[in-house]
Amino acid sequence: MTVSVVSTLATLSSGLRAALLLAQGDPAGLRLLDAQSRPADHGVSMARRSFWAMALCLPLFAGLRWLDWTQDGMPKRLGHAMALEACSFVLGWIGFLLLSRPLAAWFGRGGRWPRYVAAWNWCNVAQYVLLAASELPALLGAPLWAQQMAALVAVFWAIWLEWFATRLALELGVWPAALFTALDIALGVGLSALTAFLSAG
Repeated sequence: MTVSVVSTLATLSSGLRAALLLAQGDPAGLRLLDAQSRPADHGVSMARRSFWAMALCLPLFAGLRWLDWTQDGMPKRLGHAMALEACSFVLGWIGFLLLSRPLAAWFGRGGRWPRYVAAWNWCNVAQYVLLAASELPALLGAPLWAQQMAALVAVFWAIWLEWFATRLALELGVWPAALFTALDIALGVGLSALTAFLSAG
């Protein structure tokens, strides 16, 4: 096994453990990410490595979209819709991080932005797992109220997780951290609406 493979596996392992700890409200998750940081590059390499989370989330994103289509009806042009969804996934992920950088600088937290990128990236894995798990009641034929409760718990837990990780990583107060989370949600909703419109066209 080459050094690069070992390094990648170590990155995945520590990133996923950090996400699990943060999802439980444990600040040790952020300390685990901090341990990967190289002082010489101010955490940039740590942030770069955290984009492995994007590769882990893509199949979960695709699976969730597929479930939506099976419940609501398949798009008329399936290949076109899949391409649009893939573009939306990438644009939403990269676009938010690009928007968050000047916002972090505005709050005087520009130096902590690479740390925030790493935390946000890995927390996305936990969020997608939560959303995927919330589909289990529907797949198992549970009553509608159980399906709705699972969906609500997953959504609110995912939102709380992003807010919690933002507060820790950028060392912000309650409302500034909420602003980052609201921006991410607004971008996601906007891209979803645009994708749905283009898919229907």
